[in-house]
Amino acid sequence: MVRTIITGAAGRMGMRLVALTLGIPGLQLSGAVEAKGHPALGKDAGEVAQIGRVNIPITDNLSTYLSQSDVVIDFTGPSSCLVNLQQVVKSTKAMVIGTTGFSDQELAELRALALKIPCVFSPNMSVGINVLLSTVGKIARSLGEQYNIEVIEAHHNKKKDAPSGTALKLAEALAEGMEWDLKEVGVYSRHGITGERKTREIGMQTIRAGDIVGDHTILLGGPGERIEITHRAHTRDTFAQGALRAAEWVAHQSPGLYSMTDVLGLS
Repeated sequence: MVRTIITGAAGRMGMRLVALTLGIPGLQLSGAVEAKGHPALGKDAGEVAQIGRVNIPITDNLSTYLSQSDVVIDFTGPSSCLVNLQQVVKSTKAMVIGTTGFSDQELAELRALALKIPCVFSPNMSVGINVLLSTVGKIARSLGEQYNIEVIEAHHNKKKDAPSGTALKLAEALAEGMEWDLKEVGVYSRHGITGERKTREIGMQTIRAGDIVGDHTILLGGPGERIEITHRAHTRDTFAQGALRAAEWVAHQSPGLYSMTDVLGLS
């Protein structure tokens, strides 16, 4: 039985993780954590997640639960995630990170710390997205430079970072397939007289509206045809189920930084 702590337990993803953990035979909910000052502190995690009492109060102190747990799942924010990661490293537990919006400096810190423990880090825990990540580079390479590449992503109006972490990972996979550097070919906005589109360019388009859970489309436009590959997440449970699958897997791994492609055996 893998004993699991959910951070951000009163958030949209956190509540679904709490609820779904209880339905997986190989997992046991062992802790729930929220930010200091959060109105859910002290409340029962199950009642907050609207599944009934589970006798686990939400706390703002991760260390309260670490000694009696195996894995921490984090869907919070970059700064709080790094603080949580530091505590997990000190306790030599495992961690699953689905948090997005990290700066380059924060990513460097995350990767250095995560190497010290078994850690799965992925901006999108969906099985479908990770299958795409393992294949889109090959598709782009097969089509060649005569096919223009665009990545379009849409999310709810509460999402704080743009483009989404998933869109960036898809763009990185496409750039790698073409043997390009995304920092050189990524174009994140177009306005005014932009001139003719360059051949070596990956366009990134962002939509924020309503309660869209997460849509990602890769458009490859060539002479006389175009290919569009779209993944739509209908519910946050898609990501939560992937994160819980990662938690079961990473609890039995050696220290190192892993991705969902490792969890799914796609690497």
